[in-house]
Amino acid sequence: MDARINYFGNALAGKVMRHFNSAAAALAAALPAATEELVKIRASQINGCGFCTDMHTKEAAAAGETQLRLNLVAAWREATVFTDAERAALELAEQGTRLADSSTGVTDEAWANAAKFYDEDQLAALISLIALINAYNRINVINRQPAGDYQVGMFG
Repeated sequence: MDARINYFGNALAGKVMRHFNSAAAALAAALPAATEELVKIRASQINGCGFCTDMHTKEAAAAGETQLRLNLVAAWREATVFTDAERAALELAEQGTRLADSSTGVTDEAWANAAKFYDEDQLAALISLIALINAYNRINVINRQPAGDYQVGMFG
């Protein structure tokens, strides 16, 4: 499988990605690193973005995440290996990613549950993180960016 264009080598795309990456960097310390990667992985799974799923599972593993937890992200509701705070973030990520599946978008219950575990800055970070990973996913899915070759630290 080949990408439709060399998006990562395109000058215009590079300008766009610098802005996206700057926004992502602003979120860096707002959330626990494990939560951030879990959210990125789950949204990427839902969106069918193999490239981001590959990237974020490898980055999470390199940061010390266990293979067990990585294997169970898609089944987080039935898994005992996630904290209540992580579950709240994963629920928010799912609902924020599947906006078209519900006329209400993110439910008040999901929001209230997340607000039990995260302060306002962290909630702002979660909102922004979910929006950004969905944007990255869409770029890669539209371009058919292949998965499997990502190496940890490849983009910085």
